[in-house]
Amino acid sequence: MDKFILRGGNPLQGTIRISGAKNSALPCMAAAILTEEEIALENIPDVRDIETERKLLASMGAEVELGYGRAHHRTRIRCASLSDPVARYEIVKTMRASSLVLGPLIARTGMARVAMPGGCAIGGRPIDLHIKGLQAMGAEITQAHGYLEARAKRLKGAEIVFDKITVTGTEDLMMAATLADGETLMENCAREPEVSDLAALLTAMGAKIEGAGTSTIRIQGVERLHGARHRIIPDRIEAGTFLIAGAISGGDLTVAGCKPAHLTAVTRKLEEVGVRCEIAGDTIRVRSEGKLQGADISTEEYPGFPTDMQAQYMALATQADGVSQVTENIFENRFMHVQELVRMGANIRVDGRTATVRGKTELSSAAVMASDLRASASLVLAALVAQGETIIDRVYHIDRGYERIEDKLRGVGAKIRRIGDVFPQKQTDEGAA
Repeated sequence: MDKFILRGGNPLQGTIRISGAKNSALPCMAAAILTEEEIALENIPDVRDIETERKLLASMGAEVELGYGRAHHRTRIRCASLSDPVARYEIVKTMRASSLVLGPLIARTGMARVAMPGGCAIGGRPIDLHIKGLQAMGAEITQAHGYLEARAKRLKGAEIVFDKITVTGTEDLMMAATLADGETLMENCAREPEVSDLAALLTAMGAKIEGAGTSTIRIQGVERLHGARHRIIPDRIEAGTFLIAGAISGGDLTVAGCKPAHLTAVTRKLEEVGVRCEIAGDTIRVRSEGKLQGADISTEEYPGFPTDMQAQYMALATQADGVSQVTENIFENRFMHVQELVRMGANIRVDGRTATVRGKTELSSAAVMASDLRASASLVLAALVAQGETIIDRVYHIDRGYERIEDKLRGVGAKIRRIGDVFPQKQTDEGAA
């Protein structure tokens, strides 16, 4: 099992280029189910969850080519026939995004059998909002032996009001509605950039969608969708993580190839803490000038402060003077990184959904263990400033969502190396698909 060994104390300097957004690429890959023609996606990140999605689609009968080169990370997907519309547990058990194939499968084939989603252990990820929406569209759904089975001759347009904002639920039902009979109106939708990116692909495929990126989305169903080419947006969570890496290390770091408009909540909070953020085009430069000051955050749906940046911000708060309160409103079990940060010397106390961080504290090296994707990133950030050599175990979590994070950090001055069974390299030929 792979580990990171990281020696702290080096300010990061230079430029890091951001990869494509995993949380956009996964639903866009699932959208390929909706057509018999080829879907070509560019800027696909080289991470474990993408490989899991490839295996999932291939197991259903799709032709999937993944290729990684210097210029483009690309995939070509053709679902000419879906001989086995089942998302099997042995494939999807490590990835909660497996529920995203439910809507496309039933819309395209009239039947779907999907294992209940897995993924990080950060709290409940109920699929009931997907089920209620599909039932409103005429699907018959049963659940047994850890699988959901859905059937419908053809889905019907419906009015759907989400009980709570759900990103995957919005994406799943938006895909299902593109091939439904009639109009679907969805209210209280997620507004994340990844939803808008999926809508852009679906529109290029011939879907009729209005309002993506707002709380109200209207979809007029069509008879069929066709092939398309689409470029995945940059990963705003990866970008935010590296912004904090530059800030916590006291460095001068430029994050390139990002969309600053997607990071407004993060950059505003960094400036409140005392980090200088300079935005120019698709780059953000961060510099820590003087002492950092504690500041509170409260995670919210987009455009609020993202839950996927909470753990990373907490690592930064340990290096800020004063008290910072971190309130988690999205997931009920997303403080699993706290005990590991405390092992490194952090002063953090948790009371329900709020963690109180008292800084500045001197962090020291320790053997720590990653519990989920973003928790592992917070441990890397803390290790950047810890005295001595920190060993981070179970880094397969970070491989799910960060493309070669150790290479990117090493390129700007971090002393980090990987030991163990290295995550298998993908094809790197420039002409690969």
